[in-house]
Amino acid sequence: MHPIAFQFGSFTIHWYGVMIALAFLAGLWTAMRRARRENIAGDKIADLVFWIMIAGMIGARTAYVTTYWSEFANQPISEIFMIQHGGLVYYGSLIGAAIALFTYVRWKRLPFLKIGDILAPSIALGNAFGRIGCLLNGCCYGRVCHLPWAIRFPSQSEGAWMQQFHQGLVGRNEPSLPVHPTEIYDALLNFALYLGLAWLFRHKKFDGQVFATYLIGYAVFRSLVELFRGDYPPDHIHNGLTSAQLVSIPIFVTGLFLAVILSRRGIKRA
Repeated sequence: MHPIAFQFGSFTIHWYGVMIALAFLAGLWTAMRRARRENIAGDKIADLVFWIMIAGMIGARTAYVTTYWSEFANQPISEIFMIQHGGLVYYGSLIGAAIALFTYVRWKRLPFLKIGDILAPSIALGNAFGRIGCLLNGCCYGRVCHLPWAIRFPSQSEGAWMQQFHQGLVGRNEPSLPVHPTEIYDALLNFALYLGLAWLFRHKKFDGQVFATYLIGYAVFRSLVELFRGDYPPDHIHNGLTSAQLVSIPIFVTGLFLAVILSRRGIKRA
């Protein structure tokens, strides 16, 4: 856990922000390369990715603040905007990005399904970078375990150590108990999803296939990783499911619906 990347006097750059920037650049570069295969101008993709990034960040932070409002109720209002401290909900980002995507393609009269296919692998790649940022920041940590690859967080740190300290499981000068590296699980699964989607993009049978596959794949992978998460308070578990698992259900159904309907319609690549 190393939340601070660089510090110059009072100016601090956090690894979380660095990884978000890398996610943006990696996603933009790979999406523009795929756009050329679909005869879509790279500048349109660049503009779209910029607005998706802004809308995604707003959606992710809004979802986090809404879900964990008790953490902000007694804090200065400025803390709501301190995303460098962590606190982004991916599904909030997905919803914000989807709104920006739909609005932009309607405005520019772009083919929605083609654009979705172009962006889907890049979203998975960007999320892999983002989860590494979570690891360095200490958020989105896992449950206690004693597997060989379990990780510990340093004493006096936010996240896993703080939770365990308040539960009386560790002392003030002890590191955290070993926990599942859920951030790494998520990063590896997203990178595998990126590779699979990038391959599918070159072999897809109809427009929208890659986008639909992303929705299905991410919903499944996220639900699996949630089984090992340890950062949810009890009131965020509903009938044994986390909020992310609950949201994964309609996302999975939407992806499956799109895959079935579009394949039956036999939409061909233009």
